[in-house]
Amino acid sequence: MLSKNQIKLISSLQQKKHRFINHLFFAEGIKVIQELVKSNFELEHLYTTKEDFNEIPSHKRSFISENELHKISALSTPNTCLAVFKIPLESKIDESGLILALDDIRDPGNLGTILRLCDWFGIQQIICSKETVDIYNQKVVQATMGSIARVKVNYVDLEAFLSKSTLPIFGTFMEGKNIYKTELPQEGIIVMGNEANGISEIIEKLTTNKITIPRFGDIQMTESLNVATATSIILSEFRRQNLK
Repeated sequence: MLSKNQIKLISSLQQKKHRFINHLFFAEGIKVIQELVKSNFELEHLYTTKEDFNEIPSHKRSFISENELHKISALSTPNTCLAVFKIPLESKIDESGLILALDDIRDPGNLGTILRLCDWFGIQQIICSKETVDIYNQKVVQATMGSIARVKVNYVDLEAFLSKSTLPIFGTFMEGKNIYKTELPQEGIIVMGNEANGISEIIEKLTTNKITIPRFGDIQMTESLNVATATSIILSEFRRQNLK
């Protein structure tokens, strides 16, 4: 049975300030939790309505009712389980291969999808501006479908980081070189901008290569692509050109 303090703590983790005060976040759903349990994330406690996850020690696993799960879940229709994990320390940034940099991405669903895309295309490092939505936001965690366990994410002063980097920096703009006609390297930084405003002026000045995804429709009325959709196309083209 859940105590009032447990309910209060877990519910508070829906807010960023409480996640970082307690160094905890939570995930919901069997697949996401299984991926996190298999990874380097340290499990604090698992709450489940079914007799499952038998590999987890009993002192870290509690059987609760569906009504109790409703009290701690962030979902309108809760799954069967919720797990609380410790937030790890950020690891050292690996400046090799392709790196994705995110300039003020605000939508949790977009960030979660972008993590899944990086996992799919083998991008191991994401650099986020400090204004980008928190990776441990419950909606981001859910949207990653477990990819959060395999892609490193660091939050930095993006301007300072890019200004010191020796890698080529590719910025995505409406007005840029056609990505399909641009020679793309195996190593570099790809910058994706804010959903509404794109890449900020400060970061734009630091880009060494401006690229764009051309429109092919006869009636070119679409203003822009969703940032996650654009990321999938760009990562795919980088990988396609560098197939061995």
